[in-house]
This record gives sequence, structure tokens and C-alpha cells, in this order.
Amino acid sequence: MLSERLQVLIDKERLSRLRSVAGERGVSVAQVIRDAVDQAIPAHSPARQEAARVILEAEPMPVPSPADLRRELDSARANRF
Repeated sequence: MLSERLQVLIDKERLSRLRSVAGERGVSVAQVIRDAVDQAIPAHSPARQEAARVILEAEPMPVPSPADLRRELDSARANRF
């Protein structure tokens, strides 16, 4: 839920770029700005950081060839129903 208001002064060229991107995406200028903030300053939760650490520190494991993996995935999908 959006509950905080922020006022920022920008020049006409930046506003023009924001409006252009908003129009291309079919969203508001405010949404373009929120998306830009999220991209520039991502919210990192401790749980996500821990999960990434565990994955990156995991021991390497054997994996099937791409062809074998494709067969395994196709078989798993076929048995879902």
C-alpha cells in the first residue's frame, strides 16, 4: 500500500523522458519512478541474502547432459496429470 508522498524537482528533459517511458509502458510517471528506485536500490531481505549465500557456497554436484535433462523434465511433466 502506498502511503508516503515525495516531491522532487526535475528538469524538463528528465520529465520528458519519464513521460515517454510511462507512455510506452502504459503506466504512470510515478510507477516509472518507483520501478527505477527498486532497480537502483533493491530491497534485500536477510532471508534472500542467506539463501544466495547457501547456494553460492554449495559444493558442486554432478548434473545430467542437456539431452538427459530434457528427457527427465519431459518425463516429469508427462507424469503430472
